[in-house]
Amino acid sequence: MTKLVELKQGKLVAVIRGARPDQIVPIARALNEGGIRTLEITVETPKVCELIDKVKEEFGDDIIVGAGTVLDPETARSVIMAGAEFIFSPTVNIETIKMAKRYGIISIPGALTPTEILTAYEHGADVIKVFPADALGVGYFKNLKGPLPHIPLMPTGGVNLDNLGSFLKAGAVAAGIGGSLINPKKLLSEEDYTELEETAKKFSAIVQNN
Repeated sequence: MTKLVELKQGKLVAVIRGARPDQIVPIARALNEGGIRTLEITVETPKVCELIDKVKEEFGDDIIVGAGTVLDPETARSVIMAGAEFIFSPTVNIETIKMAKRYGIISIPGALTPTEILTAYEHGADVIKVFPADALGVGYFKNLKGPLPHIPLMPTGGVNLDNLGSFLKAGAVAAGIGGSLINPKKLLSEEDYTELEETAKKFSAIVQNN
């Protein structure tokens, strides 16, 4: 089974933004226990390359780990060399897509309009991240699938427990979950990580029911 197939089967990508380096492995552990096994660590995280390597060493094939907020091919190559298994971008940067594909890595750029989505797909993107998804909502996402049914789309930005099911029913192959799942500033105790695991289980349950 390829990593892309695994990502689509799991349907949830946890976006870890604003975390301290020492929080990454405990967050990954809580999410894994809660049923979310695809993790995006954003590149502004201090020591991001070391952390990607550390997560892979700690969890092996139990977790798919990639890098997010990748704006250029140079950054993409750096995190790929560290072991990133996918590249998330907030925009369509064709050279970044090409860099990911050069190394056989999953490319998931962010786009909002039909033109951006098609452009990214034509240049080799594996999945298109519709971002920010909450700006235009589930109705817009569903409308995109009408003329572009062959392009795998995943909403990111504002996806939460209330709308995840609707996005999945509208044809999302996966969804990126950020602030509604993980708030690193509030992870101060073991109880907080247990609560994170429970929240992950709630998201996982929605996937199982759709």
